Amino acid sequence: MADLYLSAVLLGLGFASLSIGIFISMRIFNIPDITTDGSFTLGGAVTAVMLSNGYNAWLSLPIVFLIGACAGSLTGLIHTRLKVNALLSGILVMTALYSVNLAIMGRSNIPLVNIPSIYNSIQLVSDNLIQELIILSFIVLILWIKISWLLKTDFGLAMRATGNNEVMIRALGVNTKNMKTIGLALANGFTALSGYLITQIQGYADINMGIGIVILGLGSVMIGEIVLKLFHIHSIPIHLLAVIGGSILFRIILAFALSIGIDALYLKLVVSVFVLLIVSIPNLKRTE
Repeated sequence: MADLYLSAVLLGLGFASLSIGIFISMRIFNIPDITTDGSFTLGGAVTAVMLSNGYNAWLSLPIVFLIGACAGSLTGLIHTRLKVNALLSGILVMTALYSVNLAIMGRSNIPLVNIPSIYNSIQLVSDNLIQELIILSFIVLILWIKISWLLKTDFGLAMRATGNNEVMIRALGVNTKNMKTIGLALANGFTALSGYLITQIQGYADINMGIGIVILGLGSVMIGEIVLKLFHIHSIPIHLLAVIGGSILFRIILAFALSIGIDALYLKLVVSVFVLLIVSIPNLKRTE
């Protein structure tokens, strides 16, 4: 039972990067970016191909991030330059990425059995699960520090202002089209990075691994925001930390659902109902 919850924490940390990406697109820019489903799989596909061809796992990390960022920037360009609705732009790129991912992989599934990963590149402890937790915690900590710093810089403030009041920030001379494109690139870079981490945890990449993945990120963001509203906290670093905590808590709740005997067949249904409850609770409180 302990291993079940440790594995849930591990997956929560793996999906934390996805949650950060959803936070950037949905909470900073107010853009429902469906590219997430495709860029998550893109990260996993590129990771699996590179590792199975003998590339170093640490070297693969920035490459995966950049490729994911390219997918996000394409969505941003379609939305800002071609004036296509943001939701439709994401759907178009996500659909195209299915074929791209399949072309990259060459088949629907790539196993990574006995292939060196980022988690066994440095041997710290004998227990594999604890080893993965330590390395993944370190990676997530670095990501949290970097994105917290970025959002507090002048550039980050301009990004946040673009989402809050696009007309005002444009009047101050900021190119909001570029800001949105860069923001979506960052969001999908983090999403692809999550695919990179999860692929190495589960030991394979699958063409369908990203289907419905956006709901996991959304659930994590909403859990974090509910906690922040309870304590009236508005700090960006704490907000991001709450999103990461929400990702972990989300996986723990799913692990609990499995531990009490809910069939894995209905897990997606449980996820949907749970996220619906999270999203609707704040709205119900406002109407009271």
